[in-house]
Amino acid sequence: MADNDRFVPRVPGIRYGILDELTGYAVRRAQIRLYEFFESALASWSITPQRFSAMTIVSLNPGLKLTDLARIMGIARSGVVALVDALEALNYMERQTVPGDARAFALVLTDKGERDLVEITRAVQACDQEATRMLADSDLSTLRAMLLRISDAPAPRD
Repeated sequence: MADNDRFVPRVPGIRYGILDELTGYAVRRAQIRLYEFFESALASWSITPQRFSAMTIVSLNPGLKLTDLARIMGIARSGVVALVDALEALNYMERQTVPGDARAFALVLTDKGERDLVEITRAVQACDQEATRMLADSDLSTLRAMLLRISDAPAPRD
C-alpha cells in the first residue's frame, strides 16, 4: 500500500466536531488501523481478518454448518458462502456433506489449513502485540473487557 493510500486518523487542519465524542467513531478509526497491521502481516497467506476468524472458528468447531458460521460471524449467508469459497480456493477449508441433510454442508479445515493456521495465528498474535504496544497490559485487558461489554449489550430495538 502506498503511503498516500494509508489511513490518516487525524488529518491536520480538519475539524471533526461531534465525531471526536462518539465511541463508535473512535472504535472504527482504531479498527482501520488494526486492519492495516493485520493486512501487512498476513499478505503472504492471502488472509484477511474475516478469513482468519472463519478458519479459527472452524478449526475449533469442525463440522460446523455454513448457516451456523454465518450466524456466529454476524454476516449474511451469501457472505459466508463467498468467504468459504475463497478459503477453499486457498486449500484451507472444505465442505463435507452432512449425512441425512443433502442441503447442508459441514465445514472442516484441510491439513494445509490446519498447518498454516498455526503460523498464521503466530503472525496475528505478533501483529496484535505490535499494534497495541503503546498500551500497558492492564490497559489492554481493560480495553478488551470494555469492548466485550459493548458487544454483549442487548441489540437496539426496532
